Amino acid sequence: MTAQSTPLILVDGSSYLYRAFHALPPLVNSRGQPTGAIKGVISMLRRLQKDYPGSPIVAVFDAKGKTFRDDLFAQYKAHRPPMPDDLRAQIEPIHKLVRALGLPLLIIDGVEADDVIGTLACRAAAQSQPVVISTGDKDMAQLVNSHITLINTMTNSVLDEAGVVAKFGVPPALIIDYLALVGDSSDNIPGVSGIGEKTAVPLLTQIGGLDVLYQNLEKIADLDVRGAKALSAKLVAEREQAYLSYQLATIKTDVELPFAYDELAASLEDQVALRDLYTQLEFKTWLNELAESAAADINAIPAAAARPARNYHTILTEADLRDWIARLSAAEVFAFDTETTSLDYMQAEIVGVSFAIVADEAAYVPLAHDYPGAPEQLVRASVLEQLRPLLESSQHAKLGQNLKYDKSVLANHGIELNGIVYDTMLESYVLDAVATRHDMDSLALKYLGVQTIHYEDVAGKGAKHIGFSQVAIEMAAEYAAEDADITLQLHRNLWPKLEAEPALRSVFETIDMPLVPVLSRVERNGALVSRELLSQQSHELGLRLLELEQQAFELAGQKFNLGSPKQLGEILYTKLGLPITKKTPTGVPSTAEDVLAELAEEFPLPRVLMEYRGLSKLKSTYTDKLPEMIDARTGRIHTSYHQAVAATGRLSSADPNLQNIPVRTPEGRRIRQAFIATPGYRIVAADYSQIELRIMAHLSADEGLLRAFAQGEDVHRATAAEVFGVSLDAVSGDHRRSAKAINFGLIYGMSAFGLAKQLEVSRSEAQVYIDLYFARYPGVKKFMDRTRAQAAERGYVETLFGRRLYLPEIRATNAQRRQAAERAAINAPMQGTAADIIKKAMVTIDSWLHRDAIDARMIMQVHDELVFEVRVDLVESFQREIAGRMADAIELAAPLIVDVGAGDNWDQAH
Repeated sequence: MTAQSTPLILVDGSSYLYRAFHALPPLVNSRGQPTGAIKGVISMLRRLQKDYPGSPIVAVFDAKGKTFRDDLFAQYKAHRPPMPDDLRAQIEPIHKLVRALGLPLLIIDGVEADDVIGTLACRAAAQSQPVVISTGDKDMAQLVNSHITLINTMTNSVLDEAGVVAKFGVPPALIIDYLALVGDSSDNIPGVSGIGEKTAVPLLTQIGGLDVLYQNLEKIADLDVRGAKALSAKLVAEREQAYLSYQLATIKTDVELPFAYDELAASLEDQVALRDLYTQLEFKTWLNELAESAAADINAIPAAAARPARNYHTILTEADLRDWIARLSAAEVFAFDTETTSLDYMQAEIVGVSFAIVADEAAYVPLAHDYPGAPEQLVRASVLEQLRPLLESSQHAKLGQNLKYDKSVLANHGIELNGIVYDTMLESYVLDAVATRHDMDSLALKYLGVQTIHYEDVAGKGAKHIGFSQVAIEMAAEYAAEDADITLQLHRNLWPKLEAEPALRSVFETIDMPLVPVLSRVERNGALVSRELLSQQSHELGLRLLELEQQAFELAGQKFNLGSPKQLGEILYTKLGLPITKKTPTGVPSTAEDVLAELAEEFPLPRVLMEYRGLSKLKSTYTDKLPEMIDARTGRIHTSYHQAVAATGRLSSADPNLQNIPVRTPEGRRIRQAFIATPGYRIVAADYSQIELRIMAHLSADEGLLRAFAQGEDVHRATAAEVFGVSLDAVSGDHRRSAKAINFGLIYGMSAFGLAKQLEVSRSEAQVYIDLYFARYPGVKKFMDRTRAQAAERGYVETLFGRRLYLPEIRATNAQRRQAAERAAINAPMQGTAADIIKKAMVTIDSWLHRDAIDARMIMQVHDELVFEVRVDLVESFQREIAGRMADAIELAAPLIVDVGAGDNWDQAH
């Protein structure tokens, strides 16, 4: 239905209807009309819209009348009193408001809302679409899996797989069995008499689900549960009732829906209907918000208030295509967008292209359409060949939204997109990285006051998926062409703002935009990995995990689910009596990572658990997953680099995330060993040495730090000598480790408390170290004080290149949030400058590689490191060239040093 990173939100409207009615006071308007449930349900929907911007939200309510469960069991929900009149009167207004909000509303006869939600959730999950079910119904826990989570907006709680285990004591796969045993009083599901949670959980976790349980009744006697001997007889006597309860509790996931799944979509808000309904119901706050929003649009964006009729064309003939190519060729700049078959840039094929030259006019070219009545056949290969000269021309300026994707997709068809001059995603990002998300929908709403409509919202195909049917092509004139039109209008809004700030314009034109084609090439180059090495490591990790699990059982004196926070908490704190150092917001002793790490310093079981968690994450995230991500055509792994995510300007990567592969552990380095060179080539890795400390020395102009770097000293050893008052020769290993923690801790704004924890010393002793550090390096202290003051005054800090890093919380009245912003203010100029430096180096090196036709390719960027694949006979000279070009990216008072290594794999080269 949408991009797979965007969750589908399914709302259990009937659950919230009752809960809102009973939880909120009996509100009425001046006419005595009850409105409490209406306000509660709509508040919840509005909150979901805010919490999940861009996500499709579907509201599902129970239909009137009986369902199939009533036929199974006449007493199903029979104990429930009739719906109160005051509640019944609020159902229709809720339905009207849901529709006015533009949300799909589903009511299916013969089944419950749970069944409709279950069907939609499972269909979406089968397509790897993340799903969030908003409900207060515990039955829904049976649907939870790696793609489906539950959220209860009334209690602000989220249930994933681990959360289900923590709450119920059993995993999602056993929830139906659990309900079959304990029953459900709210639905009048009988269960087995006398079996409650304390009995059901050990039965299910130590023996198995209902079927397994009935096949192994003799094992019950061995369980440590009250009345174990009588349980077998009770289960035998109530077997029929248990299986009936199982049927009643099972959510149907195959409901026949009176619409195609792909047709489910949201529409625009009907603001006229909303205004009328808010007025009738006397929801004054929401009515005022609606009025203020309309006024803001009129005052701030006059064009949006009286927007001209949009003139969108569908190009169906060769003559029209030639005409548009001529118009585009004569344009100073044009907006360009592709519609494709996939979000995976390596797999995507183009099915349509759209263009815009002037606002409110755009054209869409559907490729290879063959619906009845089409005047001509526009074949993809032919159209792309006609567009090739224009698209490959560096003289014709193009603008787009995330053009890196379009460049990669065109490369799949043998076309190299040149003339990339503007990208609205990056214009917004450079202007203010934290003001908004930088997707088209968010930008259109913020800067144009326009709520965009996309084809995927109607056809349910996911972003950039346009079909070839007659209906699809007709719709594409509205929805696909709009992408190009909105992109053009965004550029016209954003570019003047950037032009007015010379430093920001320079960042955009000399760093971020030139990087777009470079990143596209790096992504398409990909990295070669050894499937065999990863599989072997995965096997060995699996064996080690089994060993650790057995050790944990022995240390605990019993078996338990290592992934269950509830069971783990009972073992650690109730059975073993370990000290409780932290509690969750609900008052339960915490088993979080930081808590276990602290306990692991003294107790063996937490140490085992820490190792287990670390290895388990490595296995699931890398050794198991990476082989599955090898591209079938190239045999390589192709990550996606995101330019507009990190506020500091750093690049991030996803699918897979190459930035988080550990380097300090043997297991992490083994994963890096699986990144190998093609035969005849070697891996070369070049890494800036202590770049953020060098930037700190430059920014602070501290004489001591600059002297240490200028003389080529080990800066951590030099700091240790200064802080601990000893000669360089007398600096011990412990001294240096402490000094390193101080150096890096202070550039991240670490407090005495944080440093004390890291060095395992008292807070007062840590403060002494900090005071000594600042006494020896007074320039650093002045820089930090000056930076805090400037950040508070201006609301932002800057990198050496002029990139602004806005800090919305820098003037917060809440001390904790303000101090966090101050810490960010200190670090951001260094981290942001480091990010800009390596980006400039990437642009320079990419240009050199192509200009001189060097037989080498850039294959990864990881933090301050660039990784290459280089022909064997060029490796030695290449290392010298790379070190020099990276060091020359900027001239600092503390010279940049680049460590370069080579090897048959990434670990050897690092």
